[in-house]
Amino acid sequence: MIKKTGTSLLILAGLVFLAASASPGETYAIKAGRLIDGQSALVRQDVIIVVQGNKITALGENAVIPKDAVFLDLSDKTVLPGFIDTHTHIMVDGVDDYGADLYKNSTPFRTIRAVANIRKALWNGFTALRDVESEGAMYADVDVKKAVNMGLIPGPRLWVSTRGLNTPGRYMPDDYSWELDLPKGAQMVAGKDDCLKAVREQVANGADWIKIYVDWPFFIDKDGGISGLTNFTREELTAMVDEAHRLQRKVAGHAISRDGIKAALEAGIDSIEHGSGFDDTLIDQAKRQGAYWCPTLLIFEDDFEKRGTQQLRQMLEIEYKALNSAYKKGLKIALGTDAGSFSWSVNQAKEFELLVKKAGFSPMDAIKAGTSVAAELLGQSASIGHLAPGMLADIVAVPGDPLQDITVLQKVIFVMKDGVVFRHDRP
Repeated sequence: MIKKTGTSLLILAGLVFLAASASPGETYAIKAGRLIDGQSALVRQDVIIVVQGNKITALGENAVIPKDAVFLDLSDKTVLPGFIDTHTHIMVDGVDDYGADLYKNSTPFRTIRAVANIRKALWNGFTALRDVESEGAMYADVDVKKAVNMGLIPGPRLWVSTRGLNTPGRYMPDDYSWELDLPKGAQMVAGKDDCLKAVREQVANGADWIKIYVDWPFFIDKDGGISGLTNFTREELTAMVDEAHRLQRKVAGHAISRDGIKAALEAGIDSIEHGSGFDDTLIDQAKRQGAYWCPTLLIFEDDFEKRGTQQLRQMLEIEYKALNSAYKKGLKIALGTDAGSFSWSVNQAKEFELLVKKAGFSPMDAIKAGTSVAAELLGQSASIGHLAPGMLADIVAVPGDPLQDITVLQKVIFVMKDGVVFRHDRP
């Protein structure tokens, strides 16, 4: 272990991470050449950020630097809040054969792999993730979260959903013999009582959110919209959402088709995942209800690159058009990528680029989608998502100006989470 300015270097899987030393409470003074705070529309120049312990204690052009502070010169960089991805699957890694991953890889192996996955996310500037289902790994996502919180492993803050809820016949893998009673990637439930029991089980085992698969499959309808089959009866879906809310948990709903989106909104689901079939009527309804949309563009783009089907191309065109309309109407849109459904070797920050270049967001609003808006969805606006005194010290830096070139968000050179420097690339 190599000591340096109160931190220690950890060399893990070819990546160099800076981690906390035995003496906590390091004080830093960060000189930001440009500062995007994640909340305002202003870009500030030559700002000092003072970090003591795990919080920002001062921020300003004339902030007083404590005498014992370690000075970090980012005067030629743009400093931002740590990025937040609100739709991930840490227990998978873009596997081609989903069934093989479930039945050939043990939960301990998949947990070890998840540690590597979240380390990559942190390396790329994502200091917080909402994980929306463990994909057959039961409650291992809760264990990974616990290990991060205890400081045993490096990783983003995690809000986990444990086992996604679906109904028999509506989830992968679906191409095995009916004679084999194999578990699925989600928890299969049917009937109101079974649905209620499953929600309670998940909360009891550590779920921060409840994930429900509202529809599957989907198709392009004759009128050019995206239609699909819903998975639950109105009574079942409403019962699960109401019970989750009674237990003070929010609900994320997988809903690609307009039928699924409508059913999810009518049941009171808090965030629509994917949402490709949104139309103006549903956008207006979601806005009235205060629901969020997590569009997960990166998974569809990745899938299109691999398969290139006409249906995927049409679906993307429909979603980008709807997303641009939702953006203009002021619907709350949080960045979510579906990382894990594609390989974690893909930089999640490409989602910012897709929001700008294909969905018509301004660069600043795309950044907010992955910082302050995402934090609001998580109910964490008081602690993460923007930079200000009193906030937790989750801070990243990139070269160049993301308002001029959004792709620089894929070139993070500095990562601090909870006041600990995990990455600092130097020439």
